[in-house]
Amino acid sequence: MITGEIRNKIDAIWDTFWTSGITNSITVLEQMTYLFFIKILDDAQIKQEATASVFGAMVENPTFPEGEWLNPQTEESVPYQNLRWSTFKNFDSQAMLKTVRDDVFVFIKNLSSGKNSSYSTYMKDAIFLIPNERTLTKLVDGISDLNMEDRDTMGDVYEYILGKMAASGTNGQFRTPRHIIKMMVELMKPTLKDTICDPAMGSAGFIVESARYIAENYPKEILKTENANHYKNTMFYGFDTDQTMLRIGAMNMMLHAVENPNIEWRDSLSDDNKDTNRYTLILANPPFTGSLDYEVVEKSLLTLAKTKKTELLFLALFLRSLKLGGRCASIVPDGVLFGTSRAHKAIRKELVENQTLQAVISMPSGVFKPYAGVSTAILIFTKTNAGGTGDVWFYDMKADGYSLDDKRTEIKENDIPDIIVRFHALEKEKERDRKQQSFLVPKADIVVNDYDLSINKYKEVERVKVEYENPNVVLARLESLQSQVAEAMAEYKKLGE
Repeated sequence: MITGEIRNKIDAIWDTFWTSGITNSITVLEQMTYLFFIKILDDAQIKQEATASVFGAMVENPTFPEGEWLNPQTEESVPYQNLRWSTFKNFDSQAMLKTVRDDVFVFIKNLSSGKNSSYSTYMKDAIFLIPNERTLTKLVDGISDLNMEDRDTMGDVYEYILGKMAASGTNGQFRTPRHIIKMMVELMKPTLKDTICDPAMGSAGFIVESARYIAENYPKEILKTENANHYKNTMFYGFDTDQTMLRIGAMNMMLHAVENPNIEWRDSLSDDNKDTNRYTLILANPPFTGSLDYEVVEKSLLTLAKTKKTELLFLALFLRSLKLGGRCASIVPDGVLFGTSRAHKAIRKELVENQTLQAVISMPSGVFKPYAGVSTAILIFTKTNAGGTGDVWFYDMKADGYSLDDKRTEIKENDIPDIIVRFHALEKEKERDRKQQSFLVPKADIVVNDYDLSINKYKEVERVKVEYENPNVVLARLESLQSQVAEAMAEYKKLGE
């Protein structure tokens, strides 16, 4: 959690953009992200130079070597030294703007693919929008006060900025609430042996939280060379079709110490995606507001359920992409649980009969407000291709720690800690009946109900018999009251005579 001082610094940087006329939150975040990247490049080399100096060695493959860089746009030579944050931050405001806009920005857009970080891959179409030298000077001064080497703090800083973007009402649809992401990760408990993917990553919240969970729970193991290489290079995968979100997601991962995540532009449902039996864990909140043409969808996904609905196609994709034994936790709209179309039933039957469906967690409709008011649920299952579903755990989440209106203010009521504890102790759930907030349902009952997975299909509502008074007694009481009122009115009338 960031301190008040750091929060105030970020708020000041944010306000600087707004007062300069940049009021679109996604644009603010993009421009801030570019500046973060420029500073990170210089900070990394300063650290390398310090280490090399101690051992009397040279920095290998420096981002800013000795000599001059030829600007491909102006065809003018510029000292590499001038491209470094630690140098141009001391320039006068006019020289700083010219250097950053005309040279530094061109330089980072032309970094070779894969060099320094996966983030550089998505810089080619970046646009510099900071309008004047005064604004840039204030931004550089503000960002210079942030310690980019403290990845834990910077990760929290970036999450705070993403929260500001969502709170502003712009592009909030890209961001699953962080506490819901955290709950899902804690339910799945990723390990250093996992290969984790989010095929519709947005700002990369699920893979970022997975990285954080692993770093916190395996602090010693992650230092081993093999584990460290896997963590930094081959553990995390994220795909999206929005270049802006790819940049934001890559920066988010970089600031959480994952320097080379496998983040790519990809339409996960199209023929471009060939992933099969690849991942051990998928965490996702895929888009479920649209539909696609059959021609666009990868044909193997349609064999399970011929449908145009993205929420069903993504479930088919998850099953194809997971390795045997791989696990998935995905948010789905409630319609997936009880929809009556052939495709809806086919997907549910597949999960129950051919895979191992473990849990259905129903969430209240306000969880995604103010961006959407739909009711959603979390499906948790394991790919087996051989069945294995026994008792399915159902939980009726009524509160997530925030009010369920558009304001989403923090409240005391919160079922999330209870959900996590109960999910990891399912044996104890056998003692609970269906009048409780959570309970187990045998597979046979689900089959009988045509694979309906809505909790209300199985929850027993306890009805309390209410004894009402005899109508004649109530009528006599009303007549008595009416008589008293008439007498009172008559007395009051006499007073006016």
